[in-house]
Formats: sequence, structure tokens, C-alpha cells
Amino acid sequence: MNIQPSKKMSLFAPAIFGDLKNHAKLQQQKGMELIDLSLGSPDIPPAENLRQKMSELTALSSSYGYTLTGIQTFNEAVCRYYKRVNGVDLVPETEVVQTIGSQEGLVHLPVAFCDPGDIVLTTNPAYVAYDAGIHLAGAIPYYMPLTKENNYLPDLKAVPENVLQNAKLLILNLPGNPVPAMPSLEYFEEVVAFAKKYNIIVLHDAAYSEFYFKGDAPISFLATPGAKEFGLEINSLSKSFSLAGTRIAYIVGNAELVSMMKQLKSNLDFGIFEPIQQVAALALDNAEDVTAELRKTFSARHKTLMEGLQSIGWEVAPSDGGMFVWAQYPQNMNCVDFAFKAIEETGVVMVPGTVFGSEGEGYMRLALVQPVEMLQKAVARLATL
Repeated sequence: MNIQPSKKMSLFAPAIFGDLKNHAKLQQQKGMELIDLSLGSPDIPPAENLRQKMSELTALSSSYGYTLTGIQTFNEAVCRYYKRVNGVDLVPETEVVQTIGSQEGLVHLPVAFCDPGDIVLTTNPAYVAYDAGIHLAGAIPYYMPLTKENNYLPDLKAVPENVLQNAKLLILNLPGNPVPAMPSLEYFEEVVAFAKKYNIIVLHDAAYSEFYFKGDAPISFLATPGAKEFGLEINSLSKSFSLAGTRIAYIVGNAELVSMMKQLKSNLDFGIFEPIQQVAALALDNAEDVTAELRKTFSARHKTLMEGLQSIGWEVAPSDGGMFVWAQYPQNMNCVDFAFKAIEETGVVMVPGTVFGSEGEGYMRLALVQPVEMLQKAVARLATL
């Protein structure tokens, strides 16, 4: 039987993460102690009250039906969280839609808004799910480079006029993955004026919004005056609440755009397991306590890894938040070769920058998913390369 993949599958190249893991396992079998800084999967378990609540709810026989568009309890908790933390008013019935983790939402969102040939403004480097969604919709990505000269923020003024006339969607991610550049109200105000001028939908991926290490609160794009006229924000409980495996996230913002996403998702899934939604609502209602403890831990890790890499000659992208460090290594070799060399000689597993785009050449992404002591050990080993 001769089975061929669809032509569209050529746009979805195999990820390098599996190759990195296999190479790391091979070195581990040879006796190498691994320090895995590759995937941004939280190593800290959810708060005990969340785990206890999940245990109680999963034991109920009434917990196992379809939830379709989600339960009102969750949507209302999202709205309370946004009002309390970001000062943003949301309507639970019309301005919130659940997604099965942010990955699912990010991949499907361009399908709701883009026709084949429409242009989507995205960054280079960028989280890999953005390209997947753009290709799925048959849209065309226009890559805005993230450079040191522009503080790793996309330069909206540099986008050609002919591109802007055909652009339908702008995707931002601040603080980002892989580059943890931080947002500011001034930059978001620039985005609002830009989107209004060119009639472009804005999606802000705020998955790391609670990972800020200076200031009093995260900055929401929707808190910017005028943002809700054409803006959406996607946020996840995976990182900020250590609920990665439960796969629950949400998109909030403009009611008309949210309605389009609801229509699309009504054809894709039947909702998220109710106990997960109830636990997520509990997490959001106790966000200040849960996220404050996580921030202490990740702030210490962030400081340790940034200062450690700088001390051995790496150039680290400035950041005051996020779950990753984006750093340029001093060795003269391409980043994929360097990543495999680091595994072989030091046991430190990192992601080469070109996984996220051509502008990532010469860089590594390191996740803050190990205790401070292990990060110190990782830096000491990398110093031997």
C-alpha cells in the first residue's frame, strides 16, 4: 500500500525535540548526568489545595459528561481574575472562550480569521505553534525579526506598506518564548494605533504573564485603551499555576472575535473535563497566593542562570520575566551542532535557537525548570566547552 501524506504536511517539519531527547538518553546510558533545560514544562507541582480539589471532583459520578463550551464557573473566574489583576472588565458569556491548552488555541485561531493568502504578522524567532496555525489556515507568515538593536521587540514601523495592506492578524508574545522580552504600556499603545490604522486583529499570547520579576503586576494587552476593539489575549494555566498536564487555557477580548472562535471550537471538541475547569477556577480565584510563590522561585532561577551565563562569556538577552533565558554562546559553530555537543560533553540539554526561526542562529533557549543548585552546575559545565 503506497500511502502519501498530504501536500500540506510538508509545512509541518518534524520537531528537533525528539532528536535532542534521544541523544540525551544515549549519553545518560553512558553514565552522563543530565541537566535538562530544554522543555518549558513546570517542575513544581500544583498547589496542594488544587490537587486535593481535583481528587475530590474526579471521584464524583456527575463529573464525566460533556461540557461543550465550558462551565459558567470557569468563565466567571477568568473575569474576576482579569478585573482583579489587570483592571480589565470582561463579560463571561461573550468575551471568554476556553481552549484545550494554549497550543490548541494558537494553532486553530488563524483558521477562524484568515483565508488562504492572507498575511499574518509574526516574529522571528517565535513559538513554533504560531507557524503551525498559519500554515493550517493557508495564510502567509510575514516575519518581523527580534533583534538586540530593537530590544527584541518587533519593529512595526519596518513592515512594508504593501504587506500591511494584506495583513489580517498580528501575533505578539510578551514576555515571550523563546525571547523573554517584556511588554510596556507604551509599546502596547503603539500596537493599538498600528492595528487600528491597518484594520488588523491582534492576538497577544500572555502565557507567561505571571512570570514578571519586577513591578507589581503583569501587563495585559487588553488593559491598553482601545485594545478590545480588535484585540484578543490568550492565557494558560500551564505555567503560572503548574497545571500543564491538565490542558486548560482561554481566549478573552473582543466579543465578535470570541464568538467566531466559539463557532469554530463547537465543530472541533466537546469541552474540557469539568473537574479541570473547577480546579482552574479555584486557581484563578487564588492567583495572588499561588503565583507569588512561583515568582519567588523562578526569579531566583532567572537571576542565577542569567548572571552565570554572563560570567562565562555568553551574551544574554535582557529580561525581567518569562520562563526562559535566550542567550548567545561565544563558540563559533552553528546552534544545532552546539546543542548536541553540549549534551555529549556536559549533559546540559538546551534548545538551539533556529528551532524558533532563522534569527535564532547562534542562540540557545534555556528553560528555568531546574533548582538553583542544578542551574549553577549547568553553568559550571558549560564553562568547560
